[in-house]
Amino acid sequence: MDFTISDEQQALLALIRQFIKAELNPLEDEVEREGFLAPEKAHAVFEKSRSLGLYGMNVPEKFGGAGLSAVETMLVEEQFGHTTDILVRRAFGNVYEVLFACDDAQQERWLLPCVRGDRTCSIAITEPGAGSDAAAIRSRADKVGDGWVLNGQKHFISDGLFSDFFVVSAVTDVKAGSRGISLFLVDKETPGLVVGRDQMMMGLRGTSHVELFFDAIKLTQENLLGEEGTGMRQILTTLGRVRLAQVGARAVGKSSHVLDLVVEYANSREQFGRSIGEFQMIQQMIADSVIDINAARLLVLRAAWEIDQGRDARDWISMVKVHAAEALGRVVDRAVQIFGGMGYCKDLSIERYFRDARVARIYDGASEIHRSVIARDTLKSGAQLFDNLATSGWS
Repeated sequence: MDFTISDEQQALLALIRQFIKAELNPLEDEVEREGFLAPEKAHAVFEKSRSLGLYGMNVPEKFGGAGLSAVETMLVEEQFGHTTDILVRRAFGNVYEVLFACDDAQQERWLLPCVRGDRTCSIAITEPGAGSDAAAIRSRADKVGDGWVLNGQKHFISDGLFSDFFVVSAVTDVKAGSRGISLFLVDKETPGLVVGRDQMMMGLRGTSHVELFFDAIKLTQENLLGEEGTGMRQILTTLGRVRLAQVGARAVGKSSHVLDLVVEYANSREQFGRSIGEFQMIQQMIADSVIDINAARLLVLRAAWEIDQGRDARDWISMVKVHAAEALGRVVDRAVQIFGGMGYCKDLSIERYFRDARVARIYDGASEIHRSVIARDTLKSGAQLFDNLATSGWS
């Protein structure tokens, strides 16, 4: 297991860092203040990113993407953590890997326009009664002739106001349990689809989180993504990669960004005639943050390496989800403490990072759910489930 970064990878990461610093970071205060990113500015950062080849980097080459490995993707996603969610979506795209299951006709209508940035997609799985338990959804797609009729509702659908279409989970066989769930591609303008209110959040300013309502929507075979009844398997696979990237790797990036601000402040802020960085209590908080960040980073890379080896990385991803999300919370909490009153003030970005970090322990599976997954599999298979370093690449 070798995580050495090549010169080519270093150049890509440096380009992304430079782009984020020059083009995206200056927009953060405006997004926080206004609650949205102006369309003309969103288009401008998209065009600049696409011209540099930075849009849709997680997409395989056969679909027009960069074809990055899982480890490379996580290195890139860590850089994305240095800015806010909405700016990442607009600049670098949000092409969910579940779309790679599109057949030829679906690729032309949905996948390839997403890769080019001509269309935008959101995943519509969560319901008021089905959050962590994705198999508990009640939305139904009843078979009628050669197609289906979709009824139900979703909520907390990220970027739903901006998206052109949705990947919607629905029950197609009520007797089959989790094997009776299918996925459908549904355009926003489809008759019977209603976009409800934008559910305002504590953080994540600029990204909408909407309700969706489906009222007797007529779907055809073209709308079915993958095979009927395979929706739950597709969901778990896709959410695993989302958790690893958008929670794990980005949490590492956000933590690193916050720690950079802390170090700069600790070296420049003086109290009692010396910089606060000289005080042991401040040094302890900084040291604990460094440990948290590097432990999370190694977990992310290990999980990504497992994926690149073609192995089942679900338990590793659960460990990442718990540790990276909670490490981020600890890092930003220490940052508020070190910055003192100014850390609690909206004049500085630390307050925003503190609010944004809290949801990482909730979405894409709460920490408690992932701890249960890890414990259950360990109780079933024993400690050797994770104690296989000698045979998995470590020497």
